[in-house]
Amino acid sequence: MARTFYWYPKCGTCRNAKKWLDEHGVAYEAVHIAENPPSRDELKKLYESSGLELKNFFNVSGQKYRELGLKDKVKTASEDELLTILASDGMLLKRPILTDGEKVTVGFKEDEYKNVWL
Repeated sequence: MARTFYWYPKCGTCRNAKKWLDEHGVAYEAVHIAENPPSRDELKKLYESSGLELKNFFNVSGQKYRELGLKDKVKTASEDELLTILASDGMLLKRPILTDGEKVTVGFKEDEYKNVWL
């Protein structure tokens, strides 16, 4: 099944993940997360497939996250509100996000990539 790799080329973690995928022969389609962010519906599917809490999809160290003062909002907002916020700007998303339509990983941890994608 085709994999989609949402990434931001200036992000060091994304570049490390991409390098790991290339070195291990894992095929993917790279999508620039700021230029072509996942839609709200796509985010909902990613979230539901991931088994993660929705707050794990936020780039909490990002400038946009701080600018919008989302730290407290994330704690109290509904799932619906959080999905709408995430879909509003690709820079709010933790990256990279890798999915094959069934499995999803958020961020890059080499051990997790080995377990999920090899």
